[in-house]
Amino acid sequence: MSSLANAFKLIKCVVDEQASGLNFTQILNRSGLPRSSAHRLLKELTSLSVLTYETETKTYRGGFSLAALGAQVTSNFDIRQACRPALKALHEALGNVVTLSICGEDSGIYIDKIEPKDFGLRLHSEIGKSFPLHCTAMGKVHLAHGSGPLRARVFSEPLDAFTEATITDPDALQAELERVRIQGYAIDDEEISRGLTCIGAPIFGLNGEVIAAMSLTAPSYVYETGIPDAVIETVREHAEQASLRKSID
Repeated sequence: MSSLANAFKLIKCVVDEQASGLNFTQILNRSGLPRSSAHRLLKELTSLSVLTYETETKTYRGGFSLAALGAQVTSNFDIRQACRPALKALHEALGNVVTLSICGEDSGIYIDKIEPKDFGLRLHSEIGKSFPLHCTAMGKVHLAHGSGPLRARVFSEPLDAFTEATITDPDALQAELERVRIQGYAIDDEEISRGLTCIGAPIFGLNGEVIAAMSLTAPSYVYETGIPDAVIETVREHAEQASLRKSID
């Protein structure tokens, strides 16, 4: 592993415990780096104000330079632009239609889409258009990971049926959302449009909140015998690539 990767590993270890800070022994245990390498990198990072060292408690924390860089990134962060490479890679890996969305007041909003020229089915996923949360793959992702007030707004109104497969029973939808949270993806099996199956996965921000969702849409006949695990995992992997919350190995 390069020195740069090791430096990022140290930064993540420290920032994960920003409230209390970490001492040198704790950093060694969590990072797994050799003592000499960790000591050298910590010295360099503190000299750059990326990390700070408190002599009284002998602990390291994230510094002002790191905070300033983070503030500049987040203040100018464009979700669509940041997620575009992963969305394009998903399209190249599996074909069909791939979409990206954010969550509005009580509905999802399409913010990007890549669609094959020869895709034979009519879609209603134009960029900027809203879509219901309770019967779409990306919508279920937003709803499953969303706030209590968001779910309260959605469940305060009748759940409209778009097809025979739409979940309109609140208890059944609650159970579905719990599955989405646990398994890390959502399925829309002809719930909003006959003949279309979608697989959606969450895109996480730095604080672990879901900031967007990514989905793959295919004709339902392609998955007549079930959606292969490899397809689901590919969608999840590309959503993770687009996420800001990543583990540094």
